[in-house]
Amino acid sequence: MTADDRAHLRALADPDQPGASTLRELLTALDTAVVELVHAPSGDDVVITSVALAESADLAAAGEPATSVPHLYLHVGVTNAEAVRWLDDVARRAPEHRPRAVMSKAALRSPALRTAARRAGVALVAVHPKARWDHVLPLVQRMLDRSRQQASSPDSSLLAMDTDLFGLAQIVASNARGMVSIEDAHSRVLAYSPSDESADELRTLSILGREGPRDYLRALHTWGVYDRLRDSDEVVDVPAHAELGTKRRLVVSIRRPSEDGSAAPAMLGTIWLQQGDRPFAPDAADVLRGASAIAARVISRGLNAPSTEGLLIQRLFGVRGEGVDVPSLAGALNLPLTGPAAVIGFATSATEGRHGTVADLGSTLRLHASSFRRDSVATLVGDRAYVLLPGYTSESAVAAWTRQLVEQFERRRSQLLRAAIAMPVAGLAQVAGARAEVDRVLDGTAATFPEGRVTTLAESRTAVLLGEILDLVRRHPDLHDPRLHTLLDHDALHDTTLRETVETYLTRHGDVRGVAEELRVHPNTVRYRVRRAEEILGMDLSDAADRLLLQLQLSLLRRGEDTPRT
Repeated sequence: MTADDRAHLRALADPDQPGASTLRELLTALDTAVVELVHAPSGDDVVITSVALAESADLAAAGEPATSVPHLYLHVGVTNAEAVRWLDDVARRAPEHRPRAVMSKAALRSPALRTAARRAGVALVAVHPKARWDHVLPLVQRMLDRSRQQASSPDSSLLAMDTDLFGLAQIVASNARGMVSIEDAHSRVLAYSPSDESADELRTLSILGREGPRDYLRALHTWGVYDRLRDSDEVVDVPAHAELGTKRRLVVSIRRPSEDGSAAPAMLGTIWLQQGDRPFAPDAADVLRGASAIAARVISRGLNAPSTEGLLIQRLFGVRGEGVDVPSLAGALNLPLTGPAAVIGFATSATEGRHGTVADLGSTLRLHASSFRRDSVATLVGDRAYVLLPGYTSESAVAAWTRQLVEQFERRRSQLLRAAIAMPVAGLAQVAGARAEVDRVLDGTAATFPEGRVTTLAESRTAVLLGEILDLVRRHPDLHDPRLHTLLDHDALHDTTLRETVETYLTRHGDVRGVAEELRVHPNTVRYRVRRAEEILGMDLSDAADRLLLQLQLSLLRRGEDTPRT
């Protein structure tokens, strides 16, 4: 590990690191459309370096925690009574074991919650009832990552416009005279400039993580706005719409050209400029075009290179090279070095729903994992996501959570997942090996989907080992039996079904009557077809060795037929 790596580790591990965000900075970044400070007993300049979701089950355990607590809690689905009881418990803790701030959707309508927060000496922030937690949490985490990056690079302020989307949004807003929001290719807001009283409902809903008015979205399609953004670099002027209550906007696409110029530029997102109480600057279109080029670099860099913390997590899972300093990494991520844990791997099926993107999978899993286990870590590697749940010994609890998550993805997001669990994992040093184990399971059970949606190596060992054996045979053409192709050629030439009969015969262990019932033919027809197949193959299907070899060859053939063509 390099000296720079160790410096990053120390920065991540130190709760009082320079450049950490204050509560005021977080609230400014989240915007008044999303949050409102109810009260802050120590002022809004308290330092925030860590955040965690907390559901009812997370707050149920009373007592003083043995380790440090996150500085900021997001109360998700927590009732007023549960929040008050938890804050009363917090008030009895030592100061170093108290959070510094809590965000809650009930803060404005619950006097008891405000009173309990004052007793505990914890800042209370009200979150808009329509805000989505899976939108708020990534924004907070992005701000904390931004602060860490600025702290690790003293000259980063000189490059802020080229390294940070929030800084870019503010610069564009100032120079183009409007309110800016930067969205990804799926219309999710990545960053925005502060709003003022002239912000329309569309901007507010976008910042809250909600979809804009359907009539307006239909109008954008009717006007051809999305087609023009997809097909060109031009700045599109979207007029105000009095009936829909939307104000004039300028919008430009964020595009990344292919490296060799052979393919159409990839659409990375859009930059929207809403007009406020004053006209746009005369050169607003030029400002947007310049911002588009910068945003393309920033987003591309983000897609290609994870944050410092993300890089460390990937090293933990054995992705970014070997020789990881596990004790230092454990301190940086505030994870126990030893002790039981669980590693879970998730893979998408070939079926893609409306939200069926790999990026969605990674961000949503992080959200759910943080809710289930505050100290969980997650990462995305290729088209798979991995979650580490420290401190777990109950296989049934982990399996139940994983199954529930897989079902939620299918029910709510139209996305089919497979999951593999490795546990118990003895400690952080074994996480990379556990990831390799779940990869074996995911690779070996792909052909049996949708059966075994959630499984382990122990439960799927036969399928996994057989799949790996077939892969070995596939990679060695000299192990492919040409006699099988003779049978296939006969079927194709004479329009017969000898292969199907033989496969059914082997599956039913030579039960002629069972084969006849399944194929809906006379038993004598089955006997004739089996004898004819034996003649063509030059095999004796009463011989165990011939049966085993033929079953392997047929399995290899099916495996190739089931592989999606690209």
